[in-house]
This record gives sequence, structure tokens and C-alpha cells, in this order.
Amino acid sequence: MSTRTLLWVLGAIALLLGASSCFVISERELALVTQFGEPKRTVTSPGLYWKLPLVQEVRRMESRILGSHAPPAEYLTLDKKRLVADPVTRWRIVDPLQFYKTVASELEAKARLDDIVNSELRQEIASHEFGKIIGVERDPLMQVVANDVRKQTADFGILVVDVRIKRADLPKEVQESVFARMRAERDRVAKQYRSEGEEEAAKLRADTDKEKTIILAQAYEEAQTTRGEGDAQGIKIYADAYGRDPEFFAFTRSLDAYEKAIGGESTLVLSTGSDLFRYLANPTKAP
Repeated sequence: MSTRTLLWVLGAIALLLGASSCFVISERELALVTQFGEPKRTVTSPGLYWKLPLVQEVRRMESRILGSHAPPAEYLTLDKKRLVADPVTRWRIVDPLQFYKTVASELEAKARLDDIVNSELRQEIASHEFGKIIGVERDPLMQVVANDVRKQTADFGILVVDVRIKRADLPKEVQESVFARMRAERDRVAKQYRSEGEEEAAKLRADTDKEKTIILAQAYEEAQTTRGEGDAQGIKIYADAYGRDPEFFAFTRSLDAYEKAIGGESTLVLSTGSDLFRYLANPTKAP
């Protein structure tokens, strides 16, 4: 082998050893340097670092917040009602060395974390009623669960940020019966409102008919009173006129009788001594 070739080989080996002796950690990573599987040091800050080539190995870990979605499970509440919930956990690695010693990988960490969350959630749900879990007490309950899980997972080198229930619902076989009861209750309330509305409508119609009858009676009474007063006033006028000149009044009344009794084609057969012809037989006596 020539000297030039030897230099090329040595240069390549040096370059390979130099490249394997340094590593870069980004802002979203943590690192653990191990030597033959034994941890030597941890790296928690981003930058360029050195290690022994071919002897030491770098195990990279996420420094960002990770999520664990446990499958839906069935829980029993304080009032013995079944509840299906799927908890969601947010956590991150804070101690790479402790994390490597206890759980070694993210997959194992998620499995153990889901078991702890399910256990704590089952215990808390068992101490609360179904309606309160669905309603206003869910947030305080999940805060208690998150605190308990945070204490139990502190030895794993992780920090539990938050634990939440993604969805809380009844089992499918129970939902139909619950919905049937809800429909029956709503139908009962609707029928009650309808019956109350019909009763109120009947009262209004009865009151309206009563007021109508009263108004008509009062109107009829006023009409009869007015008609009676008009007739009385007419009679009084006739009496006054008759009292002033009885003969003239008799004459005008006779003329009215002639107009009504004798038409264009009327034929009357009366005695010549009839009072109807008194003014016709002797017009000089007419006023």
C-alpha cells in the first residue's frame, strides 16, 4: 500500500471517529449518554456535545409535552350507575436518567401511566354521583386525579401536566332506555302543557261568551229604553199638537188616512155617513 493511500485511509478513519464522537441536541430533545448500556451522563440543554466514539451511545428523548389516550373504559359511580369514559393524559420527561432506569421507553411509560390513571379515575368516580360527574364536579374531580397521578409517577422521571376526560357517556345498552325515559318524560310534560292550554282556552272562551251575552243584553236594554223614550216623546208631541188645535189635528190625520187607504186602483164601499168622509162631504167644516 502506498503512503498516499495509507494517508487517505487514516484520514477517513479519523473523520469517522470525529463524526461519531460528537452529537447535537435540539430544543425539543433530551439525551442520555450510556457506555455499554450503563448511564454516564444526561443532557438537558440544546447544543453540540462530545462522547467517546464506538464506546458510548446517545439515547434521545422528547422534551415536549406528550399525550397518552387510554381506551374507553367502564366505571361505576357512587349511585351505582355505569359510566363510560376515555381519559387523556398530558405529560413530559423531566429526568432522562430516572426515566431510563424505570420505564426505559415512551411506549412502556404510556402503558404504566394509563394503568395508574385508570386506577385513580375509577377510585374518584366511585366517590361521586353520576349527575355531578356529568355536571359541575368534573373539573375538581380531574384535578384530584391529576395530583394523585403526578405523585405516583414522580419516580418515573416524568411530570404529569394534566388529566382530562375526553368523553363521559352511558354504555350503549343503557342509552336507549335512558332516551326512552327522557322521551316519555318530555311527552308527559308536553301533554300537561297542552291540557293546561286547552283548559285556559276553554275558560277564555266561556268568559268571552259571557261578556258577549252581557253586552248584547245591555245593548238590547238600551235600545228598548231609547225606543220607549222616543215613542213617549212622539206621543207627547202628538198630544201637544192635538191639544193646541184638535180640529186641525183631526183634519191632518184624516188626510193621512185618505193617502194610505185610497190608492190609484183602490175601491172602497162605505156608508155616506161614515166619519171618514166627514171632511169630504162637508168641506166647509174643514179647518
